Amino acid sequence: MAIQLILASASPRRKELLDQINVRYQVYPVDLDESPLPNEKPLAYVQRLAAEKSAACVAALKTKLPVLAADTSVILGDMIMGKPQTQADAVAMLSQLSGKTHQVYSAISLRGREHSQAVSITEVTFRRLTEREIISYWDTGEPIDKAGSYAIQGIGGIFVESIVGSFSGVVGLPLFETAELLSKQGIEFFK
Repeated sequence: MAIQLILASASPRRKELLDQINVRYQVYPVDLDESPLPNEKPLAYVQRLAAEKSAACVAALKTKLPVLAADTSVILGDMIMGKPQTQADAVAMLSQLSGKTHQVYSAISLRGREHSQAVSITEVTFRRLTEREIISYWDTGEPIDKAGSYAIQGIGGIFVESIVGSFSGVVGLPLFETAELLSKQGIEFFK
């Protein structure tokens, strides 16, 4: 079976989601500075990062295959929550999310015959968390490379009281929007 696209990500979660819809891909992760620009709004931020990742991959590989990239961020109010660098970061983020509703923005960028983008915005409500739970969760190792310091598809799912929107978008690749973009570029995913 021939490769259908390049995935500009090393995320095991994005790979699992593409596997779920039977897309054949090759992985070529790109490493970019993911710092928000001054006064950059969350929506513009995730769209810019996804587009920069796909553009960097195209430039590096000079491939004719379509390139798919994504960026997922946890947003509380207007604050972009990145990935925790330390236990203190994770405790601060999860304490802020405790008992509140936040948004998860997941942008995708597909460069092929043309460049197309889509964004999924999902509301996630956390139950109240104790500091002991947060520290115990940190000790599992799961929050380390996760936006907002949690993985909804893992142990972190126990914190989620409700979700309105795309579960796969929160995981890191909104399948509905991804399938729409792939279809427009003639990439099949039911084989």
